[in-house]
Amino acid sequence: MAPNDPKNGGGGGGSGFFASLASSISSLGSAMTKSVNGLVGYEGLEVINPEGSTEDAAEEANRGRWKQEDRDGYWKMMQKYIGSDVTSMLMEYSHLLDMADETEDPYMRMVYASSWAISVYFAFQRTWKPFNPILGETYEMANYNGVNFISEQVSHHPPMSAGHAENEHFTYDCTSKLKTKFLGNSIDVYPVGRTRVTLKRDGVVLDLVPPLTKVHNLIFGRTWVDSPGEMIMTNMTTGDKVVLYFQPCGWFGSGRYEVDGYVYNANEEPKILMTGKWNESMSYQQCDGEGEPLPDTELKEVWKLVDAPKDDKYQYTHFAHKINSFDTAPKKLLPSDSRLRPDRYALEMGDMSKSGYEKSSMEERQRAEKRTREEKGQSFTPKWFDITEEVTPTPWGDLEVYQFNGKYLEHREAADKSEDNTDPKSIPFNPWQFPDMST
Repeated sequence: MAPNDPKNGGGGGGSGFFASLASSISSLGSAMTKSVNGLVGYEGLEVINPEGSTEDAAEEANRGRWKQEDRDGYWKMMQKYIGSDVTSMLMEYSHLLDMADETEDPYMRMVYASSWAISVYFAFQRTWKPFNPILGETYEMANYNGVNFISEQVSHHPPMSAGHAENEHFTYDCTSKLKTKFLGNSIDVYPVGRTRVTLKRDGVVLDLVPPLTKVHNLIFGRTWVDSPGEMIMTNMTTGDKVVLYFQPCGWFGSGRYEVDGYVYNANEEPKILMTGKWNESMSYQQCDGEGEPLPDTELKEVWKLVDAPKDDKYQYTHFAHKINSFDTAPKKLLPSDSRLRPDRYALEMGDMSKSGYEKSSMEERQRAEKRTREEKGQSFTPKWFDITEEVTPTPWGDLEVYQFNGKYLEHREAADKSEDNTDPKSIPFNPWQFPDMST
């Protein structure tokens, strides 16, 4: 048997989240604010591997916060990628969902799909997102490796986003929201959300419940992220499920990244064992009713982390470097797209002062729009997602569910047929509901 036998788990939700940047700080009190805000969506979080030994203790201790030259170098590199939602990283290994749709084996279907869900955790090591998303802000990825993806900030208080992706094999739908619990020098982040994947061939619906995330050493020591606990993916059509246990990081990094668990049938009998590390690879092997490997079988690799660019200290894969670049912007980019933010552009130009000014201006306009809506007795209405009457329970609270309304597909079809070849960089950022009354 694997070290943990988690077959009794259950639930119904999933998540993906936005994170963003606040002002820099210099005092201990503001340092606490900085550290906490980094997890609840207001600042980039530096993540450092806790592994190490006494021999390199001094060097490791100095890695807890960036030096100024490192920060400047980071922003120079990051200017192309500001605005990318971590949810879109789920599409890097979307071929695993294609394989889940194509296979005839119901248990291998769960192996492929759960490995896809695990693949995003490499990205969660670096939860960078330098700016607060504006209400109505979007991110789109059109026909990239056959996948169309759209996400939208659908609520500001509480911060919520919705996402939809689709290709010929699957649809992916997510409503995400965070709940946090501050614990002094650490914080627990609860993914209050729902993630559903529908495999098109058989109409199978998969529901994902990820583990919570713990961020350690917010104020003192080296900040690092762990996600201990169970990930549960349930086939809502057949009752099969996968329960994977993310090992908590122990002393000197023992157990860090390790994942173990089983694929169960509807009668909760183990069929396939799975093991690996979420930052390296996952493997599987057929097992008996006690969870022991079957004779004459062997572990087979199902997912492996793709090679990252050499000497990339920020741990970005080639895919991560592409998804938010103008080089991959679709034709007739939505004016609400994150790529078009003026604060992002100012940062690209190296003008930190103007970037801060533009950021503050947008946030003030967002507050003005809220006042205008209240005066008019109106509420914000997302363009690409509709609020439903469904309130779904999650392990960490109830969630109002947004659903994709299909209007983006109509927009993208018309845009692709258009002869308008406007340079996307020239499009003014416009997620706004009302005209700017300050000019």
